[in-house]
Amino acid sequence: MRFRHPDGSTVHLAYCTNVHPAETLDGVLAQLRDHCEPVRRRLGRDRLGIGLWLAKDAARALVTDPAALRGLRCELERRGLEVVTLNGFPYEGFGAEEVKYRVYKPDWADPERLEHTAALARVLAGLLPDDVTEGSISTLPLAWRTAYDDARAETARTALRTLAERLDALEDLTGRSVRVALEPEPGCVVETTRDAIAPLTAVGHDRIGICVDTCHLATSFEDPDTALDDLARAGVPVVKSQLSAALHAEQPHLPEVREALAAFAEPRFLHQTRTSPALDPARAGGTPVAAGLRGTDDLDEALAGDALPDTGPWRSHFHVPLHAAPAAPLTSTLPVLTSVLTRLVGGPHPLTRHLEVETYTWQALPPELRPRGRAQLADGIAAELTLARDLLTDLGLKELP
Repeated sequence: MRFRHPDGSTVHLAYCTNVHPAETLDGVLAQLRDHCEPVRRRLGRDRLGIGLWLAKDAARALVTDPAALRGLRCELERRGLEVVTLNGFPYEGFGAEEVKYRVYKPDWADPERLEHTAALARVLAGLLPDDVTEGSISTLPLAWRTAYDDARAETARTALRTLAERLDALEDLTGRSVRVALEPEPGCVVETTRDAIAPLTAVGHDRIGICVDTCHLATSFEDPDTALDDLARAGVPVVKSQLSAALHAEQPHLPEVREALAAFAEPRFLHQTRTSPALDPARAGGTPVAAGLRGTDDLDEALAGDALPDTGPWRSHFHVPLHAAPAAPLTSTLPVLTSVLTRLVGGPHPLTRHLEVETYTWQALPPELRPRGRAQLADGIAAELTLARDLLTDLGLKELP
């Protein structure tokens, strides 16, 4: 979906296909047929943007076989779909029964992360529509926080500098500009937008910027205005933003709230949980994860006894559907998304032109909330995109055909 900003530029809205994980190129082609085109039809649009997730095997198939890449491009066009952004965070196995910590491997100290991301950039340059010259790729925020020392940090910085050089060369060759965005996530080396500033300024190249995921930002209790002001002062570009909402519990000390939260503790994905307690640090449970924050790596850990202080609200990294907040006594952080979006595209010029709805947890929801079959999933994704579209038009953007 495309929108005209009041300044005349085009803002792209997509939804991320990691909600329908596939490891192979054949699986990706099936996604387009079984999921993406039906979503487009529900929206009544001739064109729908998708944020494509390509696992390592699918990416390698495309980058080593020009005919396969042309075939994918033709299939996108045939089904009324377009790609301007890729989700390069998961490497493989995102559809496994247990993902958890595996999603953070390989990290940016591993040469395979560089090679995979460079391959994705070459693929994206070949998939961009004829009238689009800029693409984006979101990626792992360096590494999970453990086992990351100064030597690995320097290796990661070198890899990102090398990537920037390859992206320069790619534009020289193809005329297509691809930028890569570190996506801060709770528990990672880069947990917050502020954590991103030092490594990105050390890399020192505008090809490498940040992806602002609004669920992650909210989970870490970041203030949107402060976060975006800090990035602007540091000269860190917002390459893309993922529109997502976290799980919010206002009164986690209440038994009924804990019971409601427990329904979202599931075995597939990590649901890092954070709180900002006004307590003496000596009395606060949980792991200190950022200034003023305590946290656990997963929701079930937070619910175990007094693992986290419960005097203030809890937020959990669980991407809940944008259009359907959880039932009371829980809610979502959709207001944070709205605030971020207002800053990103509601001003005189957009701070980013690539927006991606990323709710990959539909099948991880409590059983009674999960879609029953493809049709209900398509309905839900279309409803999320409709909400995002309405937020954009309320900000003065005009939807394009």
